[in-house]
Amino acid sequence: MDPGLIWVLAGLLLLGAELALPGIFLLWVGLAAIGTGLVVLLAAPPFWQVALAFLGFLAAGIAVAVRLKRAPHASPSLNTPDAGLVGRHGVLVAAEGPQPRVRIGDSDWPARLTRHAAATPGEEVRVEAVDGTTLVVRPLTP
Repeated sequence: MDPGLIWVLAGLLLLGAELALPGIFLLWVGLAAIGTGLVVLLAAPPFWQVALAFLGFLAAGIAVAVRLKRAPHASPSLNTPDAGLVGRHGVLVAAEGPQPRVRIGDSDWPARLTRHAAATPGEEVRVEAVDGTTLVVRPLTP
């Protein structure tokens, strides 16, 4: 069997294992193996060049992974409570306990007014921040 095909098959097996195992490390090793297999199929280099190609592809893949992890994303707070709440408007509803609540859409959230702010039930408020599951709000009308 051609050594290039062995590299490609090993890479495919590693990509398959990536689906079954947690983490993403095998992805980069599998892609490096496939890349190395393609180099071997196209050029038939000596072993030391094959090893350098594999290490080069692996280093490039890990560098891409690190860059992607550090890159600012359009939504860095995806799936966090503040992802869709900061900046939204809601209505202060009557408190059933010591803490006021805010209705945003069809959900009620525990709320805390910003410092030096006062509001009455029924007043419209804006979400300024999220502290755990408590919304920090300020009245829209000064």
